[in-house]
Amino acid sequence: MGEYVELHCHSAYSLLDGASTVEALVAQAAHLSMPALALTDHDALYGAVPFVVAAHAAGIQPILGAELTLEDGCHLTLLVERAAGWRNLCSLITTAQKEAPRGQAALPWAALEERSAGLICLSGCRQGPVAGPLLAWDRQRAFRAARHLSDLFPDRLYIELQHHLRPDDGALVDQLHQLAGYLQLPAVATNNVHYARRSGQRLQDTLHAIRRRTSLDVLAADLRPNDEYYLKPHGRLFPLFRYMPTVLANTLEVAERCRYELQFGLQDLPAFPTPPGCDAAGYLAHLCGEALQGRYGADASAACAQLQYELRVIGEARLANYLLIVWDIARFARSEGIRCQGRGSAANSLVAYLLGIGPIDPLRHNLVFERFLSAERPALPDIDLDVDAARREEVIQYIYRRYGEAHVALACTFITFQARSALQDVAKVLGVDTALVRHVELGLSGDQLETGDEAVRLVLELCREVHGLPRHLGQHSGGMVVMGPPLRERVPVEPAAMANRSVTQWDKDALEAAGIIKIDVLGLRALSAITEALEWIKRLGMPIPDFTHCGYDDPAVYQMLAAADTLGVFQVESRAQSTVLPRLQPACLDDLVVAVSLIRPGPVQGQMVHPYLRRRAGEEPVRYLHSCLEPVLHDTLGVLLFQEQVLQVAKAAAGWSLGRGELLRRALSKGDEDAVMSLRAAFIADTGQRGIDGFTAEQIFAQLVGFAGYSFPRSHAAAFATIVYQHARLKRYAPAPFYVSLLNHQPMGFWSPAVLVGDARRHGVRFLPVDVNVSDARCTIEGKALRIGLSYVGGLGENGVQAVLAARAAGPFRDLPDLCRRTHLPRAVVERLILAGALDGFGQPRRALLWALGGLRYAEHELDLHTPLPEVNLQLLTHWEMQRQEEAVLGLTVGDHAFAALRSWLGQQGLVSSRGLRRGEDGSRVETAGVVVVRQSPPTARGHTFLTLEDEHGLIDVILRPSTAARYKATLHDHALLRVTGMLQHGGGLVSVLAWQVEPLHIPGLSRG
Repeated sequence: MGEYVELHCHSAYSLLDGASTVEALVAQAAHLSMPALALTDHDALYGAVPFVVAAHAAGIQPILGAELTLEDGCHLTLLVERAAGWRNLCSLITTAQKEAPRGQAALPWAALEERSAGLICLSGCRQGPVAGPLLAWDRQRAFRAARHLSDLFPDRLYIELQHHLRPDDGALVDQLHQLAGYLQLPAVATNNVHYARRSGQRLQDTLHAIRRRTSLDVLAADLRPNDEYYLKPHGRLFPLFRYMPTVLANTLEVAERCRYELQFGLQDLPAFPTPPGCDAAGYLAHLCGEALQGRYGADASAACAQLQYELRVIGEARLANYLLIVWDIARFARSEGIRCQGRGSAANSLVAYLLGIGPIDPLRHNLVFERFLSAERPALPDIDLDVDAARREEVIQYIYRRYGEAHVALACTFITFQARSALQDVAKVLGVDTALVRHVELGLSGDQLETGDEAVRLVLELCREVHGLPRHLGQHSGGMVVMGPPLRERVPVEPAAMANRSVTQWDKDALEAAGIIKIDVLGLRALSAITEALEWIKRLGMPIPDFTHCGYDDPAVYQMLAAADTLGVFQVESRAQSTVLPRLQPACLDDLVVAVSLIRPGPVQGQMVHPYLRRRAGEEPVRYLHSCLEPVLHDTLGVLLFQEQVLQVAKAAAGWSLGRGELLRRALSKGDEDAVMSLRAAFIADTGQRGIDGFTAEQIFAQLVGFAGYSFPRSHAAAFATIVYQHARLKRYAPAPFYVSLLNHQPMGFWSPAVLVGDARRHGVRFLPVDVNVSDARCTIEGKALRIGLSYVGGLGENGVQAVLAARAAGPFRDLPDLCRRTHLPRAVVERLILAGALDGFGQPRRALLWALGGLRYAEHELDLHTPLPEVNLQLLTHWEMQRQEEAVLGLTVGDHAFAALRSWLGQQGLVSSRGLRRGEDGSRVETAGVVVVRQSPPTARGHTFLTLEDEHGLIDVILRPSTAARYKATLHDHALLRVTGMLQHGGGLVSVLAWQVEPLHIPGLSRG
């Protein structure tokens, strides 16, 4: 073994304190030839899994531990010696987090008495229970603390010595060493590491200031006085402890004792209750067998064979409990009327389909079970449950009740520093105005910075250093961990931001690496919209569609989709999708599966979209790189579109099992170069054995490489396609319920509420304005019209909405003073109600109401209605001004589109409407205008910019070549009303304008009203 190992080390997972990643610390330890390294982050084991992975890769022994904060503010360093120590450390951290305000920790001393087994204790830093009293000249308290710790950790306590060249460090080390000798306790030297190399001090100081939310100037006295808190070699520490050499050697002794290995592999799940005499595997088989006949009837031979195969693989993986738990969650949701369906790789499983978890028949859609689970792939399976977002919390709380709070938690996420947050945080710490650095791209290297301002240069350098480091703890959108043993004995748990929830200290990647199963319960607003739309349909007495036994075969629905009339329709409403659908001409659910998958980074970057569309239209022949691929790629016309096809191509070309093909797909998607190179060599060799020449084999593999990293699973697309169809059917046959549900579940989808309202108008839906005497909190349907809800009034908030509704329960508001007196709303909120048109029912012009509001001198809970104002002759707002104000407050306007009143003037200017463009001649010069509703410059577009403008008749697609986009960059950024000159393009049922010139549209005043 070496001469010294570091036993007290903080990584970036000591949030806003440690300044180095675990990988950087391990790399530096390897550079120093340290045989072992301990990770002791503050009150957390956030980094335990990546630390262990990095240490094993570097050939270093990982020592797991933490620096705990006790209830009196003291710090104590604990290291895991054996398995009992790991369980106790996880439990202690959980207790410490629970006993303090969120984001802090405070461990009761009494908890140590119950949970000290299997742990080695180091007495701590300068804030430790022994060193702290010595610094305060209280030797008796220091001795008492040391004896107490010795009783708690018999033969497992080491007095911790640290020397960072502070003025009093030498005396403190001497006193601690003498105390250890007097009490016959061993001592160890540590360096309280906070960064891997000496140069990390600058970043560590910056993080410390960010945590304290102040500048370095203000915080200067509280910062560590030097840069000695880095990972040091034995040679740097030996001179500091030359009179006590055993304290360095003792670190090796501690490392030798701490041989606990983090347990990887499948962890214990709860034992799902099964009927007497039936284990989990048997009960799973029973449930599937019962469902098989109902799903497949007499012709079930293929399904039976597939079911037996899947049950065998699931049994060998010991995952029957897992499937039953997910089935139970889905069953609960359905029993409560909560829309719920599985997606992700689970949809590839016949078992999941028979259990009602997934909506898609994997046999019918040629899905591959090995994408979900295989004997060759040790990774845990992935089941995502999409549930009605409005009722997701009911499902989460059911899981807590079903398995107990001690056994359930949400996975955490780490919110990392990104360009904008890093810039703001670092600039504030250095006292630099962010305006000075906004113009400089964060990605530039230091020698490219065109600025002579050293402060700006320093900000940008620190931003690059901090970029990607964890900033604070977050909560996974739906990943839930369910475990048989108490979670706190496997991984620490801490309170979540939301009441009645808790989060693990490991994120999804760490949980997966450690073999802890996560179940994703994801809120999907698209399902919420379907639920509400069906409720409105029932309330209005309309025919109710049966989506449970839906045939997905209505020609009228597909005609609408083929016409790209998809605004508001889940997954196929974007500009890119609307350009594809007229060429695709979907006519069945399989076509919708393709539509969902086609506009994805994989097919786009692999340049597969246009070949597929051309082949579908008969414009080019279907080709295969080799004849063996025809059975695999026949239904996608020789083009790779789905993840599952990677597995199938590997099987067809190289003879690999589907499980091995999944290993290839995963290696490609993760960019694991070593694994890819190894698999490539095997692929080329195995294809050669099957008679495929090397050149063709290289082409096939290159196609897989270009596609797999961004591919979309067919199973995922198939599950989404069912929702696409349901949305489209609602839009086709029940537009008012469809649009009211969309507006009530924003944000959702690609388009803003304002664009949704415009599209609804074009589909015959009439709108009524927000009104304090009529509107509900949410949008509603009145007769055949849609009434905007109070929740759309920006700034009113939930409390303001409830104040209006509660006051209105006693009777309608008579006028402005009555509203103010009964609701006590702040003046700024009432002003927004006026601008939104919510008080138009009082019969006064909006400017008059604003003037009257100025005379009501009142605070939120205090009203004075006795300040008469002189009468004034206020000019009425124009329709244009009123609409702009409504859009500013509501995000939409319910009146006619502003361009309707302008059409005569626009025509005089030679500006063609969207309707006129559709009748125009291909290749002709046109001028048009509209309100910008979307600006896009996707990375796959090679510098092109795409605009979507809106006028009273619809949307206008505008394309700008890179040079044109660059020339009009400022105009595109600064103006919402644009006048475009260019060439009209017709193609594939689509109309667009290739822009040559873009100008701001200047509108004259409208008639006042």
